[in-house]
Parts: sequence; C-alpha cells; structure tokens
Amino acid sequence: MSGARHIAFEERSKGTIEVEVDYVVVGSGAGGAAAAVTLARGGAEVAIVEAGAWRDGEHYPYSAYGSMRDLMDDWGSTVAVGRAFWPVVQARTMGGTTVINSAICVRTPDDIFAQWEKERGIGGLRDRVLAHQERIERELSVEEVPPAARGRSNLLAMKGAEGLGWDSHYMRRYVKGCEGTGQCLQGCRKLRKQSTNLNYVPETIARGGTVLSCAPVSRVVLEGTRAIGVRGHFVHPQTRAKGAVFFVRARKGVFVAASVTHTPVLLARSGVKSKMIGEQFRAHPGTGVFGCYDEPVDMNVGATQGWASTQFRKEPGLKLETLAIPPELVASRLTGAGVELMKRLAEYRHIAMWCHAVRAESVGTVRPAPFSDKPMVKYGLDRADMERFRQGMILLAKQHFAAGAKAIIPGIQGMPYKLTADQVGLLDDAPLDPKKYIAILSHLFGGAIMGRDPASAVVDGSGRVHGYQGLMVADASVIPSNLGVNPQHTIMGLASVFAEDALAA
Repeated sequence: MSGARHIAFEERSKGTIEVEVDYVVVGSGAGGAAAAVTLARGGAEVAIVEAGAWRDGEHYPYSAYGSMRDLMDDWGSTVAVGRAFWPVVQARTMGGTTVINSAICVRTPDDIFAQWEKERGIGGLRDRVLAHQERIERELSVEEVPPAARGRSNLLAMKGAEGLGWDSHYMRRYVKGCEGTGQCLQGCRKLRKQSTNLNYVPETIARGGTVLSCAPVSRVVLEGTRAIGVRGHFVHPQTRAKGAVFFVRARKGVFVAASVTHTPVLLARSGVKSKMIGEQFRAHPGTGVFGCYDEPVDMNVGATQGWASTQFRKEPGLKLETLAIPPELVASRLTGAGVELMKRLAEYRHIAMWCHAVRAESVGTVRPAPFSDKPMVKYGLDRADMERFRQGMILLAKQHFAAGAKAIIPGIQGMPYKLTADQVGLLDDAPLDPKKYIAILSHLFGGAIMGRDPASAVVDGSGRVHGYQGLMVADASVIPSNLGVNPQHTIMGLASVFAEDALAA
C-alpha cells in the first residue's frame, strides 16, 4: 500500500494490509515517537505501529472510568503479582503513556550514567543524551508550572516543605501554558500537555511516514537473525474484534518501543533468544497520604502534579510529589461503605493528596501470561524497600502537618482512619506487609536491559539486540537501574541516541 499516512482499524474482509518502509517503530509513546521522529528527520521512511486508537483532544474522556476504558492498557488491569497485587499504570493509545501522565520532565542524573558505565560497561551516553534532552525541552515547550496553574494543593506542599527545611521545587513539565484544569490522567483536552500524539507523531507523518493505529503487533518477523518487519491484526477499539492482518516490512530495521511490560513479551514471542529477556524488572512503587484542611483545597484545581522534592532520592531512596486524583478514585482509597463512605467523601474539597515514589532495589520479571498474549509481571518489595515505603509515608505526614493540616488519612489497613499531629509516631510501627497498603507501580524499568555483555543484557549501548541485525529496543525496558526520578526524559534521550546510531550504521 502506498500513499497512506494514517491507517486505522481495517475490517477482516480487507485481507492483508502491507506497508514497506525503511524502519518500523512499534509503539508511539516517549521512546517510540522520539525514535521515529529522529529517523524521519534523518531522511528515513518510517512507519509507527500503535496498538491503541488515535484520539484527538475533543475525544478524550472526562472521567477516570472513561480514561481506563479509552486510554489505558486493557482497562488498567495489569497488576504485579507478589506479596500483594499492585496495579501497573500504562496507556494504550496514540502517544502512549505521555497522554495520561503528568508530563514531568527531569534530566537523567549524572550518577546514573556513572552507574551504567561501571556496572554495565556502557559509556559515552551522558553528553549525547543530555544534548538531546536540551533539544527536546525546547521542542516540547518545557516550563515550570506557572503561578496561575499551581492550585492550592501544590502551594500547600511548598509551604510544608519550606517549614521542614526541605529542598523542593515546582515541577518542570512538557506543557505549553498549563491552565491547571487537573485533567492529565484523562488526557489534556486543552491540548496544553505536549504528549507525542500532538508533535512527534504528526511530524513523522509530515516527513513521509505512515502510522497504523488499533494495530497491536503479534510478532517481529525474523529471517534468521535479521528483523525484516512486524505482523499483527487490527483490533477494533470498542468491540475488540480482530480485523485485517497487517504486515509492515522494514528494509533497514525494527525498533521495539512497546513498553516495559509488552516489549519483553513481544521479543520472546518473536523467537528472540536471550536468557535476560523479561529479567531485571524494576519500578517506583508508591502511594499517597491525604491531608485534611480546614479551608477548601480543591486539589483538582491546578496542575495535576506541580510540586516535587528529590532531596531523599539517594537516602532513603524516595521522590516526593503532589498528585491530584478525581473523586471516583478518591472514593476507592477511603475505607467504609454506604452512608459512612458518603460522609467521608463529603470532605473531598478539603483534602490534598501527596505521594511518594520509592526508588526500590527489588527486582521482578515480565513473562508472557499462560494461554494469553498479555504480560505477566511478578514483583514484590523486600523488607528494605518496605521500610523505605513506610518512611515515605512518615515524611508526607510530617509535611502535611507542617502545611497546617488538622489530620491525615494514611490509608493503612489496621490503623486508625485518621491521625492527628500528636499521633504521627504511630506510623513508625506501621506494618511492612504490602497487602496493608493501596499502592501502584509507576515509572517502570527493565525487561530488555542494556549492557556490553550479551550474557547479562538484551541490548547494547545503541539499543541493538545482541546477536541480531536490524532489531533495536527504544523504551524504558533497556534501562538497567532504578533512576529515582521520572523516566520520560531519559527514555526520549536514549531513544534519540539509538535512532541516530541506526542512521549512522
């Protein structure tokens, strides 16, 4: 097929849809879009193949329910199985998770590059990645959350941090003129958040590329050890019915950027041989603490996430940040039912949610689920990480009280529903059983990690799969360590470097 630029769902009656390009990129999120646009700017003909649908801003949902239905991967039903079942947050839509995240921009810390060189034998990335990150910041209009969009929750967080003498800041985000509508989780209907469906994907099309949507890839097609394309079925975004077969032939190479959960599964299903596929899964487990205030906070007025502190990144290993969630998700975090739950929800306007992300040292695995094409994540926190987890809750509680909260809602099974300032010490003995907490996994890493030695890595320092030709990985699955900061900027920087290296090969 020639001349097509965006091919959406095609009915089964269409037979096989075939496209031929120089490079095919699986996934349109931070890694996939950054790789695709770099390749296109280098003169290559590129196809982006995205499992999810393309939705414009006016079609973004208003509710969390709608976000799970329209934008999340399989209704957000992927969970990490361990001592507890914790949800994994990922999108399935054009633009990937950049559509539903808070667009937080943090440059890769210098100690990470040093760690990769020492432990993985991967050097020479720092200057190249940082140069791309500077460019990306210009192109995606990175700005500090403006005063008019900060909202009271973020202002209170800054007040609490200053009262405790913490080093903190208002976030820098890929947002152009944030209006503070608090809709990041549902997709920014104001189109202020610079998700990749608004910039790098359209630019790739404008440079002669082709985009397939509603097109989950079932396998990378190999001829011997050379990747020659990808194959799959279109899937209807509402009925989930299978449509036509598609085959995208790649004259020069395939970039897999399907996410930390899907990339290892796709590689394994395609017959790629490496004992490290699916190994070294890492994440930022986290939870929130509600602060209850006398005056209304209205946490969904203002930037969804606008304040952060990385003071505790190295010791004990935490990132603290604000997070506003809509009423239906707040209800899921409050104990009780019926009249009691309604009474507690009546306090919604007066509560602020601040959360921690643990720089966990625990590792897990990603495998194909039995009798399914879905990923199966096995992951749990060891005692040291659970102690970090508890310490994060203690810090957030102290911050709320320093900001003037009259009480906190810790959300820990077996503890009082609310704690006052003189009861914070009870958190020192909070349980270390992960089943006692309502938590999520965000900021995922690993599963196809990079390293010089094929015995301990899936890809090399250019994202090339060891032992294969024309097969690259360009998402967070290559990251071999827990960054301790939001990973989108690192993902985009690495993907840009890998695409440059492919063009130069």
